[in-house]
Amino acid sequence: MEWHACLDEYEKLVIRMTTPRVVIDNAVCPTATLVKVDSAKRHGILLDAVQVLTDLNLSIKKAYISSDGQWFMDVFHVTDLNRNKLTDESVISYIEQSLETTGPERSLGFDGLTALELTLTALELTGTDRVGLLSEVFAVLADLQCNVVDAKVWTHNGRVASLIYVKDCNSGSPIKDSQHVQRIKACLRNLLKGDNDIRSAKTSVSMAVTHTERRLHQMMFADRDYERKSILQHKVDSPVVTVQNWAERGYSVVNVQCKDRTKLLFDVVCTLTDMQYVVFHATINTAGNKAYLEFYIRHIDGSPISSEPERHRVIQCLQAAVERRASEGVWLELCTSDRQGLLADVTRTFRENGLNVTRAEISTTKDMALNGFYVTDAMGNVADPIIIEGVRQKIGLGDLKVKEMPLQYHEKAEREEQAVGVGGAVLLSLGSMVRRNLYNLGLIKSYS
Repeated sequence: MEWHACLDEYEKLVIRMTTPRVVIDNAVCPTATLVKVDSAKRHGILLDAVQVLTDLNLSIKKAYISSDGQWFMDVFHVTDLNRNKLTDESVISYIEQSLETTGPERSLGFDGLTALELTLTALELTGTDRVGLLSEVFAVLADLQCNVVDAKVWTHNGRVASLIYVKDCNSGSPIKDSQHVQRIKACLRNLLKGDNDIRSAKTSVSMAVTHTERRLHQMMFADRDYERKSILQHKVDSPVVTVQNWAERGYSVVNVQCKDRTKLLFDVVCTLTDMQYVVFHATINTAGNKAYLEFYIRHIDGSPISSEPERHRVIQCLQAAVERRASEGVWLELCTSDRQGLLADVTRTFRENGLNVTRAEISTTKDMALNGFYVTDAMGNVADPIIIEGVRQKIGLGDLKVKEMPLQYHEKAEREEQAVGVGGAVLLSLGSMVRRNLYNLGLIKSYS
């Protein structure tokens, strides 16, 4: 009996040691909620913690990470997207429960998306990006009786990666018929092949459930998008990434400086983890719209970065990780009743009016479609607001709304106004004024 009692106590001690301890504190910092995590160390635990926070669309304003020895300690300063502390008890409880659950059994999302995805078929697509490609993909899926329920599409350096969840239009069930699956793969692969693409397009169909955004990073990494040059004329500011070795301590020190945005830390940590690097220490700071991230890393085998090609590859991959989700173009949001062929019709209208989709987020709740698109013109420039307004009229002013204007538009408008002297003020470009008014009108309507 004494032996069994000792064994029980030992098992309880092991559980306490391996279960993360989570403390959420709203009293210490006046501007953010502190999320503290202490746990036994394992590969990928930092990514798991960051993923929980970013899946809730929380903004990580600061973070301090340390994992010397066999113990892992994190402190995150987080706010919601309105820069407020966390006060919703259901959100706080979800964070505590998720962070205290280790391993792959942890739920993938706060909104129950995992349960939804279990009833869907997942399509993974990578290939050469071009204007109108997304329209063709959705048209083919509609013709093949596939109803798109959820999807994310990223483009970067002339490549495209997408994870699309579909179900059969008639039965509402996952697509399991092997002949139907092969036909879907063949049709989509033909679409994704570019005329001058030396790498074959890739398509796969599965019933597996995965974290969508992490999988998109993995797909683009496998596609080696980081080795290609951007084809856009107007590209967002590239992140500054440096890598140096701290020989005395056996670390490689990675610094990333870029524009701050939501999910930035997730994108960087996801890439480091998938490249088989371990973060031992890190400091994350934000000031205004800038973010400063510093990581002390080693390869999973315990060695620092050991060659110039490896150092260069890490820099390229981290720059790509930041850029893939960077905002390019005008953000349009479509909210309307879902129907068969909706996405094919909407994206065809984009294509016919010379708009290129650089990123897309598709979701369906009950019978309502909530879809977001970043669009530019065919050359990657800021889309003409007159064209945007025309597209909105064709699709429905109440359904398609402008939610975000590109930074380049504000900068261009300011330069035009500064370039006009007092004597020429009356002759200020009418086109510029019309564009500004239309954009502002779109934003006003979008929030009304």
